[in-house]
Amino acid sequence: MGKVVLVTGGARSGKSRFAEQYAARFGKRVAYIATAGVYDEEMAFRVKLHRERRPKEWHTWEAPENAHLSIEEAGKEHDMILFDCLTLYISNLFCALENIDDSAANYALIRDKVGLLLEAAKKQTGTTLFVTNEVGAGIVPDNHLAREYRDITGIANQRMAREADEVYVVSCGIAVDFKKLAVPWQVDGSA
Repeated sequence: MGKVVLVTGGARSGKSRFAEQYAARFGKRVAYIATAGVYDEEMAFRVKLHRERRPKEWHTWEAPENAHLSIEEAGKEHDMILFDCLTLYISNLFCALENIDDSAANYALIRDKVGLLLEAAKKQTGTTLFVTNEVGAGIVPDNHLAREYRDITGIANQRMAREADEVYVVSCGIAVDFKKLAVPWQVDGSA
């Protein structure tokens, strides 16, 4: 069964850089699954920075949707898969929703898609390293779409963390092995 590692933190916390260093250190053949779509100059610049940091020998899959298929494919020839990032992937799914007001359907869709990611990762013989943003540390958004995104992403992050073998939280470029520090019981496993 494949190993699942989750790396989380706030925006510009250093989480992607840490994940890249982890993949380079522990992976022999690294696959990079990129979930970002490039829709404007700002995103093009962010993608450029990520590309420049990655070693040339890493194989990249562009997977803005149905990313579990990319994990399955990458796992055939790679012992380390770096998935960057879950929050952008969920954002892509949100942009494709037929009805943002159908919260039950939205929660079910994201739950199912995250389940497919985890299932694909666990089928691998190597490690799948997921990067995600901590979205719940700010103010409560003033609109339904932003609240729905924050809530569903937070629930997805909880599920990933619960099922991950290792969880790292990155702040100011410093990674902490969160699962080693965790209390060994859960208050509520419903997320």
